[in-house]
Amino acid sequence: MKIQYSGSQPSQPGPESYFTGRVRIDAPFQAAAPARTGGATVTFEPGARTAWHTHPLGQTLIVTQGRGWIQEWGGEIKEMNQGDIVWIPEGVKHWHGATPDTAMSHIAIAEALEGSVVEWMEKVSDAQYRKGGEN
Repeated sequence: MKIQYSGSQPSQPGPESYFTGRVRIDAPFQAAAPARTGGATVTFEPGARTAWHTHPLGQTLIVTQGRGWIQEWGGEIKEMNQGDIVWIPEGVKHWHGATPDTAMSHIAIAEALEGSVVEWMEKVSDAQYRKGGEN
C-alpha cells in the first residue's frame, strides 16, 4: 500500500504546448506496474483549456469544483459541473477546460497503452472555444 499525502508534491503549471491559459496540475499519480492507471487533479482558470487530444484507452473526468466545457471533434460544446463524471472513449479527439467566466477543477484518470496515456494535437483556437467549435 502507498499513501500519497496531500501537499507532498508541489503544484506544476500546465505546459504551454498542451494548454491555453492558466492551468495548475496537482498530485499527479501513477500506479506501479502491472497496473497502468494514472492521473492528476487539474485546475483551469476562467478561459483556460487543453489542446485537442486523444487517449488510447479513454479517460474519466470527475469535476470537483466550478463549471467547465468539453467538446468532441465535430460535436457541440457540452457543460460540465461540480459532481459530474465524464467518460471519453478511446481515440476520441476532444478538449476540456473552464468556461470563460468560471474556473473548473477535475480529477483526470487514464490508462497507459504501451507507455502512452495521451496524444496531444493542435491547440483549440479562440474561435473554436467561443463559437462552439467550428472544425
